[in-house]
Amino acid sequence: MRYLPKSPAERERMLAEIGAASIDDLFAVIPAEYRLDRDLDVPRQHAESEIVSYFRAAGQKNATDYASFLGAGAYRHYRPVIIDSLVQRGEFLTSYTPYQAEITQGTLQAIFEFQTMIAELTGMDVANASMYDGSTGSAEAVMMAVRVTGRHKAVVAATVHPEYREVLATYAKHQSLPSTLVGYDRETGRVDLAALDAAVTEETAAVLVQSPNFFGTIEDIPAIAAIAHAKGALLIVSIAEAVSLGVVRPPVEADIVSMEAQSFGVALSYGGPFCGVIAAKEKYLRQMPGRLVGQTVDSTGYRGFVLTLSTREQHIRREKATSNICTNQALVALMATIFLTVYGREGIRELAEHNLSKASYAAATLGSQAGAKLLFTGAPRFHEFVFQTAETPTLWSQRLMDEKIVGGLDLSKWYPELGNATLWCATEMVTRENIDTAARVLAAAPVEA
Repeated sequence: MRYLPKSPAERERMLAEIGAASIDDLFAVIPAEYRLDRDLDVPRQHAESEIVSYFRAAGQKNATDYASFLGAGAYRHYRPVIIDSLVQRGEFLTSYTPYQAEITQGTLQAIFEFQTMIAELTGMDVANASMYDGSTGSAEAVMMAVRVTGRHKAVVAATVHPEYREVLATYAKHQSLPSTLVGYDRETGRVDLAALDAAVTEETAAVLVQSPNFFGTIEDIPAIAAIAHAKGALLIVSIAEAVSLGVVRPPVEADIVSMEAQSFGVALSYGGPFCGVIAAKEKYLRQMPGRLVGQTVDSTGYRGFVLTLSTREQHIRREKATSNICTNQALVALMATIFLTVYGREGIRELAEHNLSKASYAAATLGSQAGAKLLFTGAPRFHEFVFQTAETPTLWSQRLMDEKIVGGLDLSKWYPELGNATLWCATEMVTRENIDTAARVLAAAPVEA
């Protein structure tokens, strides 16, 4: 009875109640050729101790000791052990949603602190803490711009993460929201400003760019903002790599910033859950999706925290809701809050500088190999870069795997015009030895290649 919810006697009573003589009688409506008339071909039952042993052995096969040069929106940074120690405390782990302020002060304060830190980092006035990830954050930011401007068109840079653009397309499909894709400059890897200027019209609600963009280069945000604002459109800047704000000037000219905060102490976890956030100018506060926590004082003068704004379907009329995203990412946001608290202002800057210098060395070392060409050298970048190789990525990537190194991301799926181009990322988790080994492997291309 530990795993089977119904006893044989209970099943007989259930069959009798519905007028079926047997299980076979119950499923008689299913054609015989589609019914399984034998036992399932599964291994014998195992004791709990045997199951634990099995999974421990299977876990040993995981490639946990591989170096990785992958980035593209999911970044491998060191996570201080204090993060898991704190977020697994019962008062945080079990306090799912902060509806009752009198008993969830800890959760509310954590959200408030997160909002404050994100606002300071991005240069915006307000920030929320209730987006699924960076991709949904970007799409929700565009929807927000539509509500603010009353317009129904978007202009999107081709340098925005391709999967972010796919999520936006899914949102826009039933929103009557056409979008125009603007290409990039082949020398700098930045959005083509002339093409952008031509694409933005008086009907454009939002201009969506990413910086650092998908190629790792820093966009000219002031110039892009001037183009968008001249036509009355809002500028949305998506940030996939939050650590970049340690050294990159925040996009203060933007109207809305959508960010993925996974780099701030959130594990990769095979793709989620991550930590999306939207920050904006204060005048757009009431159109922000998700939740906002505010600070106040009680009747005796003590500081307290309250759910100030929650314009979601559960709380207000559907037609007035700003988003149908209805989860609470407070636990994941708490990870980022702890990370930012541990590192502090100087620590975040030092971490970003470490990433910047590591990527600079990697780009120079890997790009100097025969048959390799570093792309988009005409603009500054953070810790990602693109280079072409004479060999196809499938050839040299296997040689790297033999050295326990995961190479860069093949870009042919999204940017076939770049040929054998790959996107590489070097965070603080990549060692100089890893970079030198990767360069040696790339240099060992077969003669016929």
